[in-house]
Amino acid sequence: MSFSISGKTAIVTGAANGVGLAVGRHFAQAGANVMFADMDEKKLMEELDGPLDSGPIRYFAGDLRKRLTIANLLSATIDAFDRVDILVNGSRQVITSEPLNPSADGMISLIDQNLMTPLRVSQAVAKRMIKQAEAEGNQEGCIGSIVNLSSIAAQRANPNLMALSVSTAALDQMTRSFAIAVAPSRIRVNSVAFGSVMSASLKTALKEDMDLRDQITAHTPLGRIASASEVVEAVQFLASDSGSFMTGQVVTLDGGRTLLDPVAALAH
Repeated sequence: MSFSISGKTAIVTGAANGVGLAVGRHFAQAGANVMFADMDEKKLMEELDGPLDSGPIRYFAGDLRKRLTIANLLSATIDAFDRVDILVNGSRQVITSEPLNPSADGMISLIDQNLMTPLRVSQAVAKRMIKQAEAEGNQEGCIGSIVNLSSIAAQRANPNLMALSVSTAALDQMTRSFAIAVAPSRIRVNSVAFGSVMSASLKTALKEDMDLRDQITAHTPLGRIASASEVVEAVQFLASDSGSFMTGQVVTLDGGRTLLDPVAALAH
């Protein structure tokens, strides 16, 4: 693959499992310094084989819904690697909704987790990228890339996933708006909206519901579930200089699923 990120430093949130973990691992294999960030410290240590205090991989555990935690994440990254060039906002939550029950509709929780957290992390990281460029006298080219992990639920209307749909639709619009805001500073912002990906949570769901695989593939023109690596490669393209003229875009990776009409098909 020619989408080089070797020598760059990336922060990946939501990196203890699923697509976030796959992105972090792949970035490290591609020669990047990677700060794996997640709320679940135990899971981070399990996946990354214990505490790390040297080398191209580090981890940070904390609740990124809190502004102080975001500041601490950025400080830890700078302490470890001196800079940050790439941010992948992979920290997101998927819960079912009860639209007629305000105490169980999940809206406030998912807006905070899926929209406000990536926005606040992006704001902090973008300011650091600008500061770096000024200190280095960097006057040409892109100085940083931000990639948000979204969902095709943003384009579907399933009542059971109302909060997910609303929060990811807002994330997509934030991607576009923030991209315009930081474009003069030469920072690119894009998003990857994916459908069903063979993550740990989906594997569990498939075991619990024997018909789920058939339901998903029946609503996917390519007739299968994506691997995490397929999402990772799209993220790496957007993070790399190969995507140097792409910003404000929501790249859909769903096997053609959103080309079909059924709104009742779950977007995992």
